[in-house]
Formats: sequence, structure tokens, C-alpha cells
Amino acid sequence: MEYNYLAFGLPAFFLFVGLEYIAALRKNKKHLFKYDSSVANLSIGIAERLMNLFISGSFFELFNYIYEHHSLTHIPNVWYVWVLLLLATDFVWYWYHRLGHEINLLWGAHIVHHQSEEFNYTASARITTFQALIRNIFWCVLPFVGFHPSLVMTILVVHGAYSFFTHTQIIGKLGWFEYIFISPSLHGVHHASNEKYLNKNYGDLFVFWDKLFGTYMEEDEKPVYGLTHQLNSYSFMWQHFHYFMELAEACRRVDGIWNKLKIVFGSPEDLDQDIRPELERRFLPNKGTKELSARFKLYVSLQIVLSIALLFLITLLFKNLNLEDKVFGSLFIMVTLIYVGALLEQRKWIYYLEYVRFLILGGYLSSVFDTYGFLTAAVFVLFILNNTAPLKELYLRLIYQSEYGRFSLKKK
Repeated sequence: MEYNYLAFGLPAFFLFVGLEYIAALRKNKKHLFKYDSSVANLSIGIAERLMNLFISGSFFELFNYIYEHHSLTHIPNVWYVWVLLLLATDFVWYWYHRLGHEINLLWGAHIVHHQSEEFNYTASARITTFQALIRNIFWCVLPFVGFHPSLVMTILVVHGAYSFFTHTQIIGKLGWFEYIFISPSLHGVHHASNEKYLNKNYGDLFVFWDKLFGTYMEEDEKPVYGLTHQLNSYSFMWQHFHYFMELAEACRRVDGIWNKLKIVFGSPEDLDQDIRPELERRFLPNKGTKELSARFKLYVSLQIVLSIALLFLITLLFKNLNLEDKVFGSLFIMVTLIYVGALLEQRKWIYYLEYVRFLILGGYLSSVFDTYGFLTAAVFVLFILNNTAPLKELYLRLIYQSEYGRFSLKKK
């Protein structure tokens, strides 16, 4: 059996999150972690890690194809080339990152990373598959120049690991270190919505590029993290797609393909700022109380733990799993993440997502045992449950945190 040892990056991630949380408690900074926001951060990270399993290999093949057939030269593997590649990687990152803030289409993929009003290690997980796809396209310039794909992939791992550690408020300013490297304080400036901090500190590892291109700024006032117009939603789907919906609405309001293209490839600062509030009124319901009970948090936490455990197993055994294992496992995780977001949003239709998960499980067992019996049984059980009002009401009373959870389902 062949194992994918990258799976152990998951427990390593949570080890550092746990250490950061312990440090926050010891420094009386528990407020740096907010339960629902952290859960939303982790949900997005789980989805990206899952989807990345299906696309990472294809990008290595793309890098290899470019290197073998279209590279300008073949750069030898000597020690100083690793230094050059690290500098080149961060330079490409700078421009990918900067353009991701300056072009609407790219900002739609990157905005998710900036939605969190927290700034801790969980916020580093807010990378979407859209963003991963776009930045890997930018990385194609490295094998095109002549760096070997194996070197590129190795440096990208190092580069990505470093950026994880810059997402924290536990570590303050680092003196001389910040003359060379991006620190948590400098990256916190980048995540801030303070007007003076906007569009600053795009570098991921080195500060050279920001200083060279005029986007460098040190922290001199307390950052306010998140977007200039805070998202006010933990919906998994809304977090991923709201900006693309805003672009679609903006394009609908203008005539002519040229005007629509100017919106898609224009600046986020030029987009009509009244569009998002209008869409929020249309698509986001009243979410009820923000006070979450311990029982509710335990239930939501169990969903996240279940998703992480499945992700770990799928990652570890990915090369040994058949198509059915991968498809059903991935569907179950994605529906669970949507379910978690709906729980935090107190959507009335969360009950029916349980049906979907139950059907996925029944479909998977039917596939494994080559019989429709499990799926048929799942449909029959759901039919019975759906027509047993007390069970439905009991579920909603246990799960809903807002006032309508106290009322009969018939009164809604």
C-alpha cells in the first residue's frame, strides 16, 4: 500500500493552531479567536485541501511539460540556484498577489482569504481552489524560465509553509528581521482594512519587492482585520461566490461587451459599493442570535472533526482509493462543510442537508457492496423521518440557536 505522507501536514497544522491558542490564553488574548469565525476559516481550508488532491498532480505535469518543451533554458541544479529560485518564486508571488488585489476577476478568487475578521493561524487556511488554480498558472513562469519542476514544487512547499507562520498576532514586531523578511506584523498590515493599510505588503517571504515597487508599510496603528465592507456571513457558499455574484450584477447593469469587460478586469475600488448590501438583503436571511450554546458548538465541532478525519484518510490513502471512494468521500465532506456554514447562519433548510448526507452514505455502501439495498433503505428511512413531525421538531429545537427554534415547525 502506498501512502501520501503529506496527510500529516493536517495534524501539524492543528498542532500549531493549538499552540497559538494556548499562547493566546496565557497572554490573556483569548479574544484573538472567535469560534464561528475560526470554524468558517477551517471549513474553507478543508475544502481547498480536498480539491487540491485532484489538481496538484496535474500542475506538476503541466510544469514538466512546459520545462521539457517550452523552457528558455535548463538551469542546472546547484546550490545557488535554490537561492535564485526562492527569490524568483517570491517575485512571482508578489505580482500574482498584487494583481489579485487590483483586478476584479482575480480579486474574486482571492477575497476569501481576506474575509476573516480574525488574524490567526486558522485565517491562513482561507485559500480557495479558485485561488490555488490561478496562482499555479502564475508559477508556470518558473519552469518556462528554466527551473526544474521538482525544484519548483519543493520551493513552493517551503514558501507556502513560511506564509502560514505570518498569520498571527501572538508574535509582535521583530526588529532587524523585518528589514529582510515579511513578519506577522507586516503581513497583518496587509490583512487590515484600515484605509492607510490598503494595498500594502504583498510580499510573502521577502520585503524587497514591496520596498522596490512602493507598497511597503510598517504597522503604526492597530489593524482592523477583514474587508472594508465586512462580509457578516459564515455561509460556505456565500463566502466563495459573493464577489462573483457582485461582478455578475454589475455587468448586468451595463450595456455592451466592452463595458462588461471593463468591470471584470477593472479595479475592485471602482465597483459599485451598493451592490453587495443589495445582494445581502436578497440572499442572506436574518441569522438570529449570535450567542452559541456549548451544545451547539459541540455539535458543529463534531462536524469539523469528522470532515478533518475523512480528509486525512483520503489524503493518506489517495493513491490506493478507487474512484467511488474518492467521489463519495469528497461529496460527503463538501456537503458537510456547506452544512456547517448553514448551521452558523441558522438556515431553515439545514435539516434537509442531513438527508443529502444520509443518501450519500447509502449510495456509497450500495456501491461498495454492489447492491441498491443500502440506497433503497436510506430513501425509506428518510421518508419515514420526514413524515415524523416530532423527530423533525426535536432536531430543529436542538440545532437552532435563534428564537424560532422554540416554536413548532407548523408555525414557521
